Amino acid sequence: WAKGTITDAANFDPSVDAETLYNAMKGIGSDKEAILDLITSRSNAQRQEIITAYKSSFGQDLIEDLKYELTGKFERLIVSLMRTPAYHDAKEIHDAIKGVGTNERCLIEVLASRNNRQIHEMVAAYKDAYGRDMEEDVIGDTSGHFKKMLVVLLQGTRDESGVVDADLVQQDIKLILYYVLHTVKDIGLYMCCIIMLCALCSLYQPPGSVVTHLHLVFEAYEAIAEMSIEDSIKHELSGDFERLMLAVVQCIRSVPMFFARRLYKSMKGLGTADNTLIRIMISRSEIDMLDIRECFRLRYEKSLYNMIKDDTSGDYKRTLLNLCGGDDDLAGEFFPEAAQIAYKMWELSAMTKVQLRPTVRPASNFDPAADAQALRKAMKGFGTDEDAIIDIVANRSNAQRQEIRKAFKSLLGRDLMKDLKSELSKNLERLIIGLMLTPAEFDAKMMRKAMEGAGTDEHALIEILATRSNEQIHAMNAAYQSAYKTSLEEAIQSDTSGHFCRILVSLVQGAREEGPADVERANTDAQELASSCNADSDDMEMKFMSILCTRSFPHLRKVFQEFVRCSNKDIEQIIKKEMSGDVKNSFYAIVRSVKNQPSYFADRLYKAMKGLGTDDRALIRIMVSRSEVDLFNIRKEFKETYDSSLHEFIQVETMIVSLSLRLLALIVGLLRSLLICLSWLLPWLCLMALEVCV
Repeated sequence: WAKGTITDAANFDPSVDAETLYNAMKGIGSDKEAILDLITSRSNAQRQEIITAYKSSFGQDLIEDLKYELTGKFERLIVSLMRTPAYHDAKEIHDAIKGVGTNERCLIEVLASRNNRQIHEMVAAYKDAYGRDMEEDVIGDTSGHFKKMLVVLLQGTRDESGVVDADLVQQDIKLILYYVLHTVKDIGLYMCCIIMLCALCSLYQPPGSVVTHLHLVFEAYEAIAEMSIEDSIKHELSGDFERLMLAVVQCIRSVPMFFARRLYKSMKGLGTADNTLIRIMISRSEIDMLDIRECFRLRYEKSLYNMIKDDTSGDYKRTLLNLCGGDDDLAGEFFPEAAQIAYKMWELSAMTKVQLRPTVRPASNFDPAADAQALRKAMKGFGTDEDAIIDIVANRSNAQRQEIRKAFKSLLGRDLMKDLKSELSKNLERLIIGLMLTPAEFDAKMMRKAMEGAGTDEHALIEILATRSNEQIHAMNAAYQSAYKTSLEEAIQSDTSGHFCRILVSLVQGAREEGPADVERANTDAQELASSCNADSDDMEMKFMSILCTRSFPHLRKVFQEFVRCSNKDIEQIIKKEMSGDVKNSFYAIVRSVKNQPSYFADRLYKAMKGLGTDDRALIRIMVSRSEVDLFNIRKEFKETYDSSLHEFIQVETMIVSLSLRLLALIVGLLRSLLICLSWLLPWLCLMALEVCV
């Protein structure tokens, strides 16, 4: 049931391989390509035979020779491949705790994901290599519940029988249920329950098994508590202990998905966590790399192969790609493990009742007249008190801001919006004015901005129409008609074309069905979508539009889940593979919104800020429109996906823009000074030249 990318090489001869490696390192320089091709095409057991044959034939230590000939990350990767799995894990743990500071994430990854045999072999290898007891070293370098859980995992005593005891499942459910129903204040008691359950039950599903003991416990917990066990852990815990418990739960759900997440985080953003990348690619290459690749593609809509290719270089990249084994971006069907995970993910998406949380709430002791006077004072006279304006506007709900607008006009006889526009500039003006508009007015304005002038911001049109409720779309239509004296539908039809236009027109009707999923109809819809994948592109796109643009979100979750069952394919991957351009982006946005709307917006925010320059319109649009809806949830998704807080990301990006503008202003100022100096010097230089000529 394990699916590695590295297997035993046929017609293996360790002596021949040893000689090949010796010749590759002989003389000046080394044949790195020959080294990496040979080592990545042999299993670990075969590599150990090559080490023995090399010493017998040449009287030298192969690992020491490789260390001498190779350098940098490539050397680290090749040398690590030559160690046995147990000694490789032992070295990773040793490196994580030696010296000043501890690499807690390495400890978490290794100890949460290894089975009993791997743990026992690693502990023995650690003792042999370093003459020390691993448990004692871990205890000496960690503390609290985090230390206790690591010690429990180090015992390697999980139940790996694969037998699910129904009575024991009920007993464990009652144990956790006690916490849920009685809101136990003693977090220590709760943690004892969770530690015992997560540490003593198996991570691995035997071949043909659909569930483990803890899968059943988690499902029962979610049904009763109306939140996933992961959300419960996030709510109750923090720091390294939270990360460890989440890692254990993620491994119980799916070890390949756990490693897919770790690999993504090691490569996203600026820089690469090479130690993590090397560790995972080596340790999983003979176990479940094929499943990890599928899970990676399922979660991140990009193949692991291509992400490694884009993020690394040289011989280091070629070695990693050999371990990866292939590019899945053109593949459509799942391996059984990944199909099972995809189905379960949609099921969890349907079950989870997410409480949407805003970041802006109505201010207490609200006085619109006092706020109106304070805003006028901030804009009166020489200069503008921007901080005062921001503090008032950003700390009032939209309904309260509308009251301030009315009070400003009735008390001062002035239009607040016009005053703000005259006093503020650029992005701050856009942001403050956006906050002062009603949600419907703001959406209407964003739609107008997306279509006016040369070119169209298709991403903005898609984002707004794919994520708004029927009520919000109707209000936006009315606001657009009132502000611009034409219908939004007519504006869309004049600015877009083809199937993309039809999708937008369908969405702008605000006629999406509402209510829960109809299971029988969902099965029919899923089968029709699957059948349309074999039709020509026009028929396929029309069928997708007829279902994705009209069915309720709860119903679509069930449709996408059943689509996996009847086609063994992922709806997102089909859209990416079979469609293109704005049509693809439209359907993709709908699917992402159905699956997890806060996650969709987190992704949109990340794309608005990553790389050179910031898409300020997208940043403002999302921050304004979601601040009273689900911005808190978006923040959580952003942190979980990109391992950086949204607050920090915005702070860095806007600071870079500010510094860039200041630098530009400085350069312009220097050029101006230079031109002035030249204008002074030019007559004098001309006179000097004339005198020389005379």
